[in-house]
Amino acid sequence: MALANTILQRRNARAGPHEDGDEVRREPAAVRFLIVALAVAFLVVFLVLPLITVFQQAFMHGLWPYLAALVEPDAVAAIRLTLVVAAISVSLNLLFGLVAAWAIAKFDFPGKSVLITLIDLPFSVSPVIAGLVFVLLFGAQGYFGAFLQAHDIQILFALPGLVLATVFVTFPFVARELIPLMQEQGTQDEEAAISLGASGLQTFFRVTLPNVKWALLYGVLLCNARAMGEFGAVSVVSGHIRGETNTMPLHIEILYNEYQFTAAFAVASLLALLALVTLIAKVLLERRAAAE
Repeated sequence: MALANTILQRRNARAGPHEDGDEVRREPAAVRFLIVALAVAFLVVFLVLPLITVFQQAFMHGLWPYLAALVEPDAVAAIRLTLVVAAISVSLNLLFGLVAAWAIAKFDFPGKSVLITLIDLPFSVSPVIAGLVFVLLFGAQGYFGAFLQAHDIQILFALPGLVLATVFVTFPFVARELIPLMQEQGTQDEEAAISLGASGLQTFFRVTLPNVKWALLYGVLLCNARAMGEFGAVSVVSGHIRGETNTMPLHIEILYNEYQFTAAFAVASLLALLALVTLIAKVLLERRAAAE
């Protein structure tokens, strides 16, 4: 007991007055006001005003021109293609993220650090460069171009190319949400389940997956938002074929370049709504995870 009291006294002595959080962290009112004002101004200028401008321009000529821009055949095709590409990409990234995170967090194996580096690679590579890589691989003059042409397989300027480009730029999101959480949780629960006779799949679906469900949903949410809004890599591999390979961001660019501003902002408003829905869902998921 005396030893514990001595250790506590020494710790308090080292900490000194810094342990009093209210005294140390309190800043002058002018400084706090300046910091808050700068943060609010930044958010207003770079987030709120652009969103307001998008919806203002979209509804500038009324509701019917807005709806007409959304039901126009090329716009419908772009929306449908965006949903298809996002659904396929998110599903693939969900599978990859779960497997990669489970392997990295629960096992030791040769090449583990290399796998972690590869997961982070899309964060450091420009999406345009990623698109060019796929052109070099699957283009007519690429490494596999002759083989693809001989077997009448279309990768570029078609759905497979769009999916490949989108998967590349989005696959870190799910894995990066899961890996830290799984590493923090450790392997005790899985070891207990296996010791009680559970198989590997039973352990994964009944123990591992429920423990990371909120992080998984959060990663899927971010992955889907990025997939629908991706422009650079998709632009390189799409070919900009109206009604066939134009996703929503590419369709918006074409409309804007053609001075069809109302139609461009109408389609852009859908992506803005996606951003708002993503933000609301993010807050709800964080609250639900904190409640548990």
